[in-house]
Amino acid sequence: MKKRLNLICALFCTMIALHASAAKNREAQYITHSVQAPFSMEPIKEYIFPDKQFPITKYGAKAGGEYSNTKAISKAIKACNKAGGGTVIVPKGEWLTGPIHLMSNVNLHLDEGAVLIFSDNYMEYLPAVQTSWEGLECFNYSPLIYGFACENIAITGTGKLQPRIKGWSPWFKRPKAHLEASKQLYTWGSTDVPVEQRQMAVGENNMRPHLIHLNRCKNILLDSFHINGSPFWTIHLFLCDGGIARNLKVYAHNHNNDGIDLEMTRNVLVEKCQFDQGDDAIVIKSGRNRDAWRINQPTENVVIRDCKVVKGHCFLGIGSEMSGGVRNIYMENCEATDSVFRMMYLKTNHRRGGFIHHIYMKNCKGTCAGRMFEIDTDVLYQWKDLVPTYETRITPIHDIFMEDCEMKRADAIYEIKGDARKPIRDIYLKNLKVGLVHKFINKSSNTFYIHTENITYDKTGF
Repeated sequence: MKKRLNLICALFCTMIALHASAAKNREAQYITHSVQAPFSMEPIKEYIFPDKQFPITKYGAKAGGEYSNTKAISKAIKACNKAGGGTVIVPKGEWLTGPIHLMSNVNLHLDEGAVLIFSDNYMEYLPAVQTSWEGLECFNYSPLIYGFACENIAITGTGKLQPRIKGWSPWFKRPKAHLEASKQLYTWGSTDVPVEQRQMAVGENNMRPHLIHLNRCKNILLDSFHINGSPFWTIHLFLCDGGIARNLKVYAHNHNNDGIDLEMTRNVLVEKCQFDQGDDAIVIKSGRNRDAWRINQPTENVVIRDCKVVKGHCFLGIGSEMSGGVRNIYMENCEATDSVFRMMYLKTNHRRGGFIHHIYMKNCKGTCAGRMFEIDTDVLYQWKDLVPTYETRITPIHDIFMEDCEMKRADAIYEIKGDARKPIRDIYLKNLKVGLVHKFINKSSNTFYIHTENITYDKTGF
């Protein structure tokens, strides 16, 4: 009996040791990055992929830009995932493909000189997948690169993503059929129609897909690749937890070509990237109206540092889809080298609700802007008359900080337009300088406690 007890005890101890060893090995699969910010933020984890390679040529891929490699790339990704993870290699050359769907523990690596050319035939992006359109969940054409509920995924390497745009170009306009579809989706989101019933990839709805859309993913790495063009928003992290975007070079000057959109997403580091956009450059969102209230996930704990924006509407934009709330965003040591409409722009309206607080910009500079700093609580775009207000919720905005920033030329240093029903409060503007101010110095309405210190300019042009 004693021997039996000793054996059981030994087996139990062995199991504990094996469990501890396995836990240690699992932990060793990540390296962590401590991030300095004016708020408490967890270290960001970067997954160490298993040392296994899966060249797409092994699965039938052919270079040259004419042969469709959609199936070959899919086979390589599935094999990599089934083997426990590793790196799918896209070698030097031009590789035509349709949508690419990532899977857990897969690093899609673009070798130097590798170009993924994405087809512009919309039929290749069916069947529809769960995605979103301007803050509303739906099923739509597959993004060009898509991941859903994946963990430990990456796109790396110095190659290029090159979508063909010609086929999408007619969709850039918003004809009646598209506007009717947008109204329908807005109504569905406002009346709790289940997401799986919101099928938008039909008829002439013409809702363009994102270039990269990662939905409900965890531990993401986007590193070193180039982007040239996009049908819609360029990089979109939606309901994700943990991510790094670094050393990217993004150029996209078509309609709605935001650079990077972080939506209802937390714990992200964006560093050493360059954006040259036809819309906002670096954007923080969190869903639209009732659809975001249902999900109830703020965008939080985001650090953006050492980035460059060549052109863009907003250097740093918050909203206008921000109904889930936005907090703890820190941008430092970034530069707008050409021109932006707004250096820092917070935008909402009376339908959004949510909240915006503890947003920080420090030690940033730019060449030319319409406004250096702006908050607008009545941004509705075409939706003002297109759809009704189902419910009014005013956005509380407070504790916004801009410090040690300068701009060579601007129409105005700051403009703050609050809502009388919930005035903006506690705005801190310190050590801001503009060389030439073209239109006015500052304006504000419906605000409490705008704290300014050392706001200067060299001359005016009005």
